[in-house]
Amino acid sequence: MRLPFLRLASAFGCAALLLGVAAPAAAQSDPTPSTSAALTGTLAKVRDSGTVVVGYRESSVPFSYLSARNEPIGYSIELCKALVDAMGEAVHKTLATKWVPVTAESRVDAVASGQVDLECGSTTSNLERQKRVAFSPTMFVSGTKLLVKKDSPIKSFRDLQGKTVAVTRGTTNEKTMRELSEKFKLDLNLLVSADHAESFGLVKSGKAEAFATDDVLLYGLIAQDRGGDQHASDYQVIGDFLSYDPYGVMFRKGDPQMAQVVNDTFQSLAADGEIGRQYERWFLSKLPSGTSIDLPMSAQLDTIIQTMSVKPE
Repeated sequence: MRLPFLRLASAFGCAALLLGVAAPAAAQSDPTPSTSAALTGTLAKVRDSGTVVVGYRESSVPFSYLSARNEPIGYSIELCKALVDAMGEAVHKTLATKWVPVTAESRVDAVASGQVDLECGSTTSNLERQKRVAFSPTMFVSGTKLLVKKDSPIKSFRDLQGKTVAVTRGTTNEKTMRELSEKFKLDLNLLVSADHAESFGLVKSGKAEAFATDDVLLYGLIAQDRGGDQHASDYQVIGDFLSYDPYGVMFRKGDPQMAQVVNDTFQSLAADGEIGRQYERWFLSKLPSGTSIDLPMSAQLDTIIQTMSVKPE
């Protein structure tokens, strides 16, 4: 899907108010670049190189993960492909995409250092991270929950006293579980893994009694694990939300031209209905594995997307 290089869309400001997080910095008075010489920041970089470097996750189902062909696929990946097209329109050049794997621990540094131009995964936009990187408008809202085996006696975080819990290094979920352990004196033994697939594996092997991460990622891992059998699963997601996590695409901070492209693209994707179509494809239809997460869009996300779709006068 090719999108025009539009004027700044401020719809994210409205969505950000709903979420209680700050919108990324955007151009206030800079004119739209009329010539290639006027380009700065990321747009100048990709114009000169002819390539957009995109960071992806290897096991963040269904946002960003590897297919059977070892290619990045998912909801976030499709939205980022639209961003790459829009960047090409902005620089009047067809841009190639270079895919670079990142982890939960390395992703923020990869964006801030310029190793990748976009990070397309399952990354929470929060104030701490916004000090180092910029975020797109919100594309999903999730929160920390627990994955356990179906025969587990654990029904909520309060049942974790002295238990071993898997978390993924560099996630907001790791921080949440450390804070809960201290606040409620749970004395948790946290096993920290490099990525979600490894954390899930700790529960499967019996080395951990629960895995704490965003609920949608847990549902995605369960769907991927059960393969073509829609109903058979040895695992379940339990408990109340333990954190609040709005997802966005990361790009470099202090880059108003890039922020304009990102915000305008998301506004166009929302207005065109493409975000909704991609949501249906990755959350309600069958994944390449043959199963479906079967997760209807929340009323909150629907409101955010509707707000985002309104082009400011």
